[in-house]
Amino acid sequence: MQNHTVSSEMRALVWLGPHQMELQTLPTPVPQAHEVLIKVGAVGICGSELSGYLGHNSLRVPPLIMGHEAAGTIVSGGGILADGTPVHQGQRVTFNPLVTCGTCDRCKAGRVNLCRSRKLLSAHLPGAFAQFVVVPADLCWHLPEKISFTAGSLAEPLACAVHAVELANAQAGQSLLVLGAGPIGLCVIAAAKARGVKQIIVSDISDTRLEVAKHWGATHTINAKSADTVAATLAVYPGGVDIAVDAVGTGVVRNQAIKAVMPGGAVVLMGLHEDETAIPTNYIIRQEIRLMGSFCYSREAFTTAVDLIARHVVKATPDWVVERPLADGRMSFEELLAGTAPVTKIVLLP
Repeated sequence: MQNHTVSSEMRALVWLGPHQMELQTLPTPVPQAHEVLIKVGAVGICGSELSGYLGHNSLRVPPLIMGHEAAGTIVSGGGILADGTPVHQGQRVTFNPLVTCGTCDRCKAGRVNLCRSRKLLSAHLPGAFAQFVVVPADLCWHLPEKISFTAGSLAEPLACAVHAVELANAQAGQSLLVLGAGPIGLCVIAAAKARGVKQIIVSDISDTRLEVAKHWGATHTINAKSADTVAATLAVYPGGVDIAVDAVGTGVVRNQAIKAVMPGGAVVLMGLHEDETAIPTNYIIRQEIRLMGSFCYSREAFTTAVDLIARHVVKATPDWVVERPLADGRMSFEELLAGTAPVTKIVLLP
């Protein structure tokens, strides 16, 4: 195994309040029993962290190290990895950042993402916008040598998408509307295709993002700035689509999802943007629309996501991913919020 020297100090990108983020030198964290210290190789900026950066997320309290979409190398610690094998120094891993208790009723029922005392790295616990991060060993998945750390960091958002299409019970022969062609929306396309879904409409307000969505497998695209999303969807599928996934999280988009599905169809809400939305409840009842939230993922969904990345189903290609040094973190947040970022996904390299 390669030997990794761990310094007592590390560089970390620390959020200090709305629009305030800076590089600081902090003590390197020390893993406890059944935890590992990971030298971060790559860490993505998640859309939920954008609201946190603005101070709109009650879970995130400054000062805080964000970053929960990451991959890297184990440099110390012990325990058993997600696949049941023992920890070894030098192992390349990606990790599930959702720490759960394992003892509550939801955990015992296999719904670990709904753990009653769950904690998220980058919100309740220090995240990976740093040179090192501590993670429970059993939340780490092996990352093949052929897969870059940047690609490995995509396992977390892809696992969210895998879970969403599983909740919808997406199957071959069904039609799907994905609202939002950002990283989560793209991952929903990939996860749905992996389950055999081929009829996929994607809506977004960016022609550039819609072009990327076509490369990922969208059969039809709708620019929501110039067309009515619901009308355009019904023009392709007059009876409505089987499933609609909201990967945006605004009231307008949530209502579009509801009106675009067929009677008895499924609507999955993933976007965490607006906290409250007025929806046509009587319409939902009369059409027997299945309306469900989708939060994070199961262990099985995370395993599926890692496998899809290992098989190059999802790749970190330059048409949607750009790598930048950790020092460019604040600038990257501002660009993503202003809509001036060159691509939809920015991955930081500590």
